Amino acid sequence: MPSTLEHATYTRPWLYPRQEAALFNPARYAVVEASTKAGKTVGCMVWLAEQAMLGRPGHNFWWVAPIYPQAKIAYRRLKAALPAVLVAANETELTLNLGGRVLWFKSADKPDSLYGEDVYAAVIDEASRCKEEAWHAVRSTLTATRGPVRIIGNVKGRKNWAYQLARRAESGEAGMAYAKLTAQDAIAGGVLTQAEVDDARRVLPAHVFQELYEAAPSDDGGNPFGLTAIRAAVGPLSAGPPVVWGVDLAKSLDWCVAIALDAQGTVCRFERWQGPWDLTVAKLVALLGAVPALVDSTGVGDPILERLQAQPQARVTGFPFTAPSKQRLMEGLAVAIQQGELRVPDGPIVQELESFEYAYTRTGVRYGAPEGLHDDCVCALALAVQHWQHRPAAWEFL
Repeated sequence: MPSTLEHATYTRPWLYPRQEAALFNPARYAVVEASTKAGKTVGCMVWLAEQAMLGRPGHNFWWVAPIYPQAKIAYRRLKAALPAVLVAANETELTLNLGGRVLWFKSADKPDSLYGEDVYAAVIDEASRCKEEAWHAVRSTLTATRGPVRIIGNVKGRKNWAYQLARRAESGEAGMAYAKLTAQDAIAGGVLTQAEVDDARRVLPAHVFQELYEAAPSDDGGNPFGLTAIRAAVGPLSAGPPVVWGVDLAKSLDWCVAIALDAQGTVCRFERWQGPWDLTVAKLVALLGAVPALVDSTGVGDPILERLQAQPQARVTGFPFTAPSKQRLMEGLAVAIQQGELRVPDGPIVQELESFEYAYTRTGVRYGAPEGLHDDCVCALALAVQHWQHRPAAWEFL
């Protein structure tokens, strides 16, 4: 085996035709919207390695991912793929030195740290999850070199820079190329099975499957309820009597929220406060009375639930939040909103519904508020809807 890059013989690894065409083209900017496991990452690893091989000693090549652990995954995969005799790996700096050409694996989390270097080719991985400022920084590093860039990722709504750039590329803007790789392309290419895609379609919410496997964006930038459907659900607070309550518990940083629905599925009571647990228990005892309630029993909520259930007229049921249980709860709320079964008053509830989002993780789909915002109203509403959807008819006449 040769000990230097100059004496090595290279053969490009096999890529299926659409995968190869999406990345290996003369465009300076290639934007690829792709299904999960469609081969976009592997293809870009091959592309960036080839760019480095065609470069000169002292040239820098970048792989940029949303966060450091994702960049480290690509680093480890490419390190394992390249002949060890030709590569000097630096685990501390996360670099691969290929005959003096240095491949860097970086995080987009702090865009200011990406300025300053001259880069000869770059990949922005999971672009729809990277900050737009990171794209600006990477583009600045390519200025002096006029280096090419490959921008890849799953689709995540329409309200992000990657989606907008993809539309420019798709329209045929000069210097740009666009490609879409769906699950069906991956199946045809032999890198994904129909059975796996069918199973994903069965177990995932439709809007998640649509983005993750069909590379088709939702209208609402990752909002699981649909902004149009949320606005259609807005109406006045009902004066009718409560038939169910949903309660999300919190003490200080978050809000304790109690939401009641009437027999028609309209919010008829809405209470939101912060305070010590004794105040919360007293307030809930007065609010709930003998009306059936579904109460957050996660963590510190469990002893509060016991105190509420000890009341003579209490009809309180606990609901422990886990990632799977929250996913099911939010999917039930999404169905109620999208099918027009629910009416909510404008204000904090609607604001939280509109800012709520989902994100893909290795273990499933995570639902919650963006960093720095709250989802207490959404959780309380979802609990109320869950209890309302499964209520016995007799409850409405008590």
